[in-house]
Amino acid sequence: MPLPPPNLQTARLLLRPFEETDSDSIYALQSNAHVLRYWDSPPWTDRARAQAFLAACRQMEQDGSGVRFAIETLQTRGFVGWCSMFRWNPVYRSVCIGYCLDEPAWGLGYATEAVRALLQWAYGTLDLNRVEAEIDTRNGASARVLEKLGFLREGLRREDCIVDGVVSDSWIYGLLRRDWKFH
Repeated sequence: MPLPPPNLQTARLLLRPFEETDSDSIYALQSNAHVLRYWDSPPWTDRARAQAFLAACRQMEQDGSGVRFAIETLQTRGFVGWCSMFRWNPVYRSVCIGYCLDEPAWGLGYATEAVRALLQWAYGTLDLNRVEAEIDTRNGASARVLEKLGFLREGLRREDCIVDGVVSDSWIYGLLRRDWKFH
C-alpha cells in the first residue's frame, strides 16, 4: 500500500516530499566528505546518484516501505537536509529512521525538530510500537538528538561498517510508543 509523505511544518522547518528540483541539493549534501564522515557509505562522486536517490524515494512511497522528507527552513526555504523512515513493518509495527543535515544547519536544533515532526506524524499515522535508529559510535551529536527525543541506547554492533578502509561500530537506539507519549 502506498505511503505518500505529507508536508510537515514545525516552528522553523518544512518537511516535504522530495522533488526532481532537489537533485543538486541532495548531491551537494551527499558528496560532502565532512558531512558523511560517520555515514555507512562513502560520499557520492557521481551525480547520477542523486537521480537514483530521488527514484528510491518514489519507490519507497509506492511500495509503502517508508518515506523520505526534504528539510528546508521556513525563513529562507533553503534545503538543509533530509530525514526518513524506512523498513516499515506493519506486522511488527516497527520502522527505522535516519537523517542527514548539512553543516550550516548543525548545532541549531534542526535535527531534533525535524525528527520530532517525523515521529509525531509516524506515531500518529501508523500503528507503530517501535522506532529504531542506528548511528556511528563516533557521532556524539546524533546520539544527543536521539536521546533528547527519548530514544534509549540498546546495543552495540561491533565493526559493522567499513567505509574507505575505516572500520567503525554502531549504536542501536530504540523508542517505544509508551516512551514516546511523554515527548
